[in-house]
Amino acid sequence: MRYTNLGKSNLKVSRICLGTMHFGSATAEKDAFAIMDRALEMGINFFDTANVYGGSGGRGKTEEIMGRWFQQGGGRRDQVVLASKVYGNMVDPSIPNEARGLSAYKVRKHAADSLRRLQTDHMDLYQVHHIDRQITTEEFWGIFERLVDQGDILYVGTSNFPGWGLAKFQMSALQRGFLGLVSEQTQYNLLNRIPELEVLPAALEFGIGV
Repeated sequence: MRYTNLGKSNLKVSRICLGTMHFGSATAEKDAFAIMDRALEMGINFFDTANVYGGSGGRGKTEEIMGRWFQQGGGRRDQVVLASKVYGNMVDPSIPNEARGLSAYKVRKHAADSLRRLQTDHMDLYQVHHIDRQITTEEFWGIFERLVDQGDILYVGTSNFPGWGLAKFQMSALQRGFLGLVSEQTQYNLLNRIPELEVLPAALEFGIGV
């Protein structure tokens, strides 16, 4: 297995990242356990999930499965660079502060809920699942800096961000003297090369891993 630094951080991750979106929906728990065990055996140390994963009516189920896998011991948690995400609603989206988007109130609550489901004291990488065009950079970085200071998360990343969004939030982080974003998870393949226009150049300019 080959490893690389995650963006400009000094964190080492495998170049292959295990996605867990179907754990609990299309993939049974015992099969998910076997997949994660085999991934570790192959040297894959980077596991990606999200609070909304788990299938229809089962949001959070994927994190719960991963939490039970960690609790089997054997150094599983210590060997994994654990990434999860925040943005979507976990309950009725008509409830104020639960609709898609971000606020300090929501991020704090959802981070605590993810930690409980994952049965761990921290997430190594906490990713913003989609860009929120309404939140101020002050509120955005205020809450993520607080989570880092508390030890709940180690690094901040993004997912599905446009190039201008990476530039906006990374410039703000630099002005605050904060490390900022270390990674962006984007849809990039032979059928979708749109990230080549702005996302990849912005990530390269600001030291953000893709």
